[in-house]
Amino acid sequence: MDVASFRNPKTVARAVFHPAWVPEGVDPTVESLKRARVIAGAITAVGVYTFVEGGFAFDEMLENVLTASLVLLVLTPLTVGVMLLVWRRRAGAVGRHLRTPLFNSLKLLLLFIGSVVLMVTTWRMVNGSGFLVGLLCLLVGLWLTVFVAIGAMHVSGNFFGTAAVHRCLPPLLATVTTWLVAIPDLVSGDLHGLSLTMGIVFILGAPVTVTAIALLEMKRLRSRHGIRLGDHPAPLSGYGHLPHQDGPPAGNPYAAPQGHMPPTGNPYATGHRTPPVPPMPSSPPPNQTR
Repeated sequence: MDVASFRNPKTVARAVFHPAWVPEGVDPTVESLKRARVIAGAITAVGVYTFVEGGFAFDEMLENVLTASLVLLVLTPLTVGVMLLVWRRRAGAVGRHLRTPLFNSLKLLLLFIGSVVLMVTTWRMVNGSGFLVGLLCLLVGLWLTVFVAIGAMHVSGNFFGTAAVHRCLPPLLATVTTWLVAIPDLVSGDLHGLSLTMGIVFILGAPVTVTAIALLEMKRLRSRHGIRLGDHPAPLSGYGHLPHQDGPPAGNPYAAPQGHMPPTGNPYATGHRTPPVPPMPSSPPPNQTR
């Protein structure tokens, strides 16, 4: 990236939140399900109930995004840590090969949360500052809003690059996160001015939808690619995950298929040519008498 690239927040967000070490998708259907999961998860952050109440509450959306980011800061390492314990209990030590992708995912998480905090702080400074400072904060806030929005789409798809650890971690983390964001509203009874029925529908709509899509995504990974959430990450899963195998293949890997006969004759001959006969050793000509 050059200096001119920073004028476009979409380009910067793509470079920052979808780096080269994040593995590409293994299935077009899984990628479609992932995009649907991202859209459903965005409903939780934006808060669709603000539209139902008669207007879009921008300040409330900022609070929701900040709250969701703080939940991610605690929840993502905790969930990944639980899965590491599960894999270790089932198949032994996880190994050093996961340290690099785990550290990269943590850096991506901290970078995203820092961007959210900076965006919220910038928008709150717009009204509390002078004209010039407020104008500058407005321009920076607009740039950061696009940057964070596009970045949120990327990190919601790869969930901070945790697919580099295990392909099933992104749908699992998305499910756990959306439920923990929605449950406090249900427990506290804060339906945001909506009726009981409408409040439950709009609060539970996002986590139920995300859970259903995540289950379909993991089912597709299991049935089509042999990737199971409970499987120990493969030795090279830092940038992918190998299909599950019950054991090493048996037999001679270099043996020819059963019933196969090797070809006979000269392998370099073309057509029906016969191999040349080597010349007989020459003998001196017989003595001839006149």
